[in-house]
Amino acid sequence: ALETLKMFEKKDSRVKSAAATNLSFLYYLGNELEQATNYADLAVNSDRYNPAALTNKGNTVFANGDCEKAAEFYKEALRNDSLCTEALYNLGLAYKKLNRIDEALDCFLKLHAILPNSVQVLYQLANIYQIMEDPNQAIEWLLQLISVVPTDPHVLSKLGSLYDTEGDKSQAFHYYCESYRYFPSNIEVIEWLGAYYID
Repeated sequence: ALETLKMFEKKDSRVKSAAATNLSFLYYLGNELEQATNYADLAVNSDRYNPAALTNKGNTVFANGDCEKAAEFYKEALRNDSLCTEALYNLGLAYKKLNRIDEALDCFLKLHAILPNSVQVLYQLANIYQIMEDPNQAIEWLLQLISVVPTDPHVLSKLGSLYDTEGDKSQAFHYYCESYRYFPSNIEVIEWLGAYYID
């Protein structure tokens, strides 16, 4: 794939930008950040209005720890294509990392309107409400999430934990048991169930 894409580097700017965008993404997936950054720069310089190129550039900046600058690239990608879901999702993650929780929530709510059954988006919404110390909303989003992925032991144990925090032991027991059924090696779940049976 890399060799094929490198053949397009010498073409006109739009083709070069598309090839460089894909090369950047492949290097990013391979955790070769320097190469990913080089191709992200080439893609952006070849076509400044390419939202995928701007998103990749944001990703390389984010990976290097500059969330503020990454957010600027994601916002620029969204100005060029308001339906660029990758940029919107990553902008939400950047805001979350910057502790700008309200702005992160806004991004994920917009994404939920576009992708109503996205597991990642539902999880992020639940997580943000948990950060905001609103367990009832977090539970609501997690319940939507398990309607999409009913066998995820991590989500089930998180629901158990939230119900436990809220003092609803019977619901907590139900979700911890379900989590244990799908993944019987989670020590935290085993400890909770053991303590529950002792009580």
